[in-house]
Amino acid sequence: MSRSAADTVRTAPERRTALVASDLDRTLIYSAAALGLTMPDAEAPRLLCVEVYQSKPLSYLTETAAALLTELADRSVFVPTTTRTREQYGRIHLPGPPPRYAICANGGHLMVDGESDPAWHARVRRALDADCAPLAQVRARMVEAADPGWLLKERVAEELFAYLVVDRERLPGTWVKELADWAGPRGWTVSLQGRKLYAVPRPLTKSAAVAEVARRTGAEHVLAAGDSLLDADLLLAADTGWRPGHGELADLGWTAPHVTALPERGVAAGERVLREFLAHTGRA
Repeated sequence: MSRSAADTVRTAPERRTALVASDLDRTLIYSAAALGLTMPDAEAPRLLCVEVYQSKPLSYLTETAAALLTELADRSVFVPTTTRTREQYGRIHLPGPPPRYAICANGGHLMVDGESDPAWHARVRRALDADCAPLAQVRARMVEAADPGWLLKERVAEELFAYLVVDRERLPGTWVKELADWAGPRGWTVSLQGRKLYAVPRPLTKSAAVAEVARRTGAEHVLAAGDSLLDADLLLAADTGWRPGHGELADLGWTAPHVTALPERGVAAGERVLREFLAHTGRA
């Protein structure tokens, strides 16, 4: 084979038909508190732990879901698409081969074979600097407006966005809206997921990173799933999408013509999402 022909083979994009971009937490994997098991203990499904944190099991999926995910990874370009930081994502060990591509920090890092693509990250940084108020300003506003009576922790993720860990029962009902009204004109979005309240720059999206993976892989069809407001752009940009019967989007009654609102909640929704992915990648 000539040198030019070898180079063509090496650089040609992957030609699998479907790209599957899925949120992780409360879409495919679940903490013990989020499992949503409603049957008697003796009838509960067997679980596989996929994340350990501080020597304790943290996240699970069912063994059935594990088998479905392994099959899905074999027949599609499977891209975990998460708001987690790179470090937090690195704690997760999904069944099947390690995905070549993953999206962390809500699109701030495009992981390729376990490493952040520097060109993509630089592109994201330029967009944030051009269009959004500085992270330090937004973080300061969040912390100053918070009440120590319900604020448990405050964090900055990858120097890209900020979030608070809150006591949901004590969080005033109008506080999130007030913060969102302040943040919106400054180019930021606000999302409450479980105990975490995120402030994220508007250009920092999962959908933009997924579009880049689709370009690189030559994917012809994008499937997506997610449960939170931060997944809405991903679902809207996909050709076909699903959302579980729980989560921020379900609470808002959010939907779109090409997005199916599933009735399943908790870990059962994870299984259903994977079955839908497989059905749309050609499995009978």
